[in-house]
Amino acid sequence: MTKDLRLPRGYELPDRTKIRTLLYSGDAWQIFDSSGANNILLTRPELTLKWHDFGFIDESLFGEVRFGSESFRSLSIHKKYTLTPVENGKSPENKVDALAFAFALKASRELAKDISFHDAIYIEQYSRLLPVWTLTPHVDDEVVLGTWLAGGVAISTDAFRRLTHLTGWMPPDDLIEIIKTAGVDVSADAGFMSKRKPALQTKADVKTTTFQQVVESEQPQTPMKQAKNEEFQLPGRPFLEEFFNEHVIDIIYNAQNYQALGIDFPSAIVLHGPPGCGKTFAVERLVEFLDWPSYSIDSNSVGSPYIHETSKKISGVFDKAIADAPSVIVIDEMESFLSDRRSGSSSGLHHIEEVAEFLRRIPEAIKNKVLIIAMTNLIEMIDPAILRRGRFDHIIEVGMPSKQEVASLVDSLLSKLPKAEDLSMDNLLDALTGKPLSDSAFVIREAARLAAKAGKAALDQESIAVALNSLPKDLKRSRRIGFARDEK
Repeated sequence: MTKDLRLPRGYELPDRTKIRTLLYSGDAWQIFDSSGANNILLTRPELTLKWHDFGFIDESLFGEVRFGSESFRSLSIHKKYTLTPVENGKSPENKVDALAFAFALKASRELAKDISFHDAIYIEQYSRLLPVWTLTPHVDDEVVLGTWLAGGVAISTDAFRRLTHLTGWMPPDDLIEIIKTAGVDVSADAGFMSKRKPALQTKADVKTTTFQQVVESEQPQTPMKQAKNEEFQLPGRPFLEEFFNEHVIDIIYNAQNYQALGIDFPSAIVLHGPPGCGKTFAVERLVEFLDWPSYSIDSNSVGSPYIHETSKKISGVFDKAIADAPSVIVIDEMESFLSDRRSGSSSGLHHIEEVAEFLRRIPEAIKNKVLIIAMTNLIEMIDPAILRRGRFDHIIEVGMPSKQEVASLVDSLLSKLPKAEDLSMDNLLDALTGKPLSDSAFVIREAARLAAKAGKAALDQESIAVALNSLPKDLKRSRRIGFARDEK
């Protein structure tokens, strides 16, 4: 099935309701709004049969729909129940809606141990997640559930503290209940978070339907302890991976060892390099790994044409981060408001005040366990006072990826996908060397999509070649790699 509307508007179904709007669409299924009280799930017969064979849903529940020479299967679901692709779902309106999804995930998992449900269709009425078997990497249930609860933000339930921020309407105790109802392990810091003052439920009124509570209270645990004994990984950026593990992760999670020698917390960091080199991606992965509240400072969030207003906004961000510490402040495009005061780009007193605010607040924030990471494309424009030791101790250059770095990322992406035995990456690596790592991720994802669309069971050379050719042609970029500390 293509993404085109196969049933025309006004098409009359066997129950005499008429098709109105295409809501969602996949390669072998579509979801329609109808003129009646139901939404309609339309599928290819082979997909319906596969669901039946796995025990997800009885084939007899589906009716036959013919249009021209084609035959489909249809399932009517009352509009009061959720019918949506998992990856397109909105954040649950209340605890009951969240529990309904958790029950469906657990029930579906009991029927199939190895299937990924990230691309499934959620049918609340039958408490099922119906997989559609797209050729994409497997996604763990922790991420499927977390992403659903967060309204589409890709996050694992292991990142419990961050998840509580994304679902602020839900008290931590309720979140623990939902996670355990889904049959997913609760992270180590969940008990600690449950002791915090519950958030006010500001979403829609709770439905009258009730569910049986199936979990016991979690014992409180130390919040700073890692839930999993894992090392931070950054495929395609081995130098940055090593730096973050040594200068950030190890200091945080072995705090007693470092504090005994006078090192209380990681120093502030600047990442600089050309656009597309992967600075933002690296920082996002680190923030995700730490699972701390994060705050952003950039020209859009704090910029103001009014005197004193920008510095007030900057101070407000620091205040919030300190109050919620341990936390992270990410300063993006720092050249926008921290350029050299001696250059012609500065704006007098207004600019000096902004620089002074950073000079004052950075040491204070670090003392209060706020990790500060800044990014810039133009390190030469930054005010020297900001870059002195004691503010930003680590000045890291991030260049465009080498062939080895591209190979590392591609290997990581391909390790999760079925591949043809004769698949060769030589031409791909040559073409992607010196390009943003996001291009590598796009090519692999697009190749997987093309292979799935063609009905192939594995990623092959042809799909890779077509995906590579779909990249926009751009100017040659520098191939300088890795990072180097600026010795001031």
